Amino acid sequence: MTTDQTQEDAAELDTLQAAYKTAVEAWIAAIRKEETLASVTHSVAEVDKWEEAHFEEDEARNKVLEAKEAYEDALREKFFGF
Repeated sequence: MTTDQTQEDAAELDTLQAAYKTAVEAWIAAIRKEETLASVTHSVAEVDKWEEAHFEEDEARNKVLEAKEAYEDALREKFFGF
């Protein structure tokens, strides 16, 4: 493996790791939003906002899982060749 290839591999891993970290931070923000909405006196409108926040949290979690899988796949490829 050439130095250029090693640097490209490292850059790809850095990008995947950063995407994973960004997705985790977005997920944390979604959880906090849902938590905040769960802590207020609920009217029908507030319950709707809370439910929407749950769907946003679930979507953010799915993005984390996708980013994690991509990063793990790249690490497996680098270290184990599969």
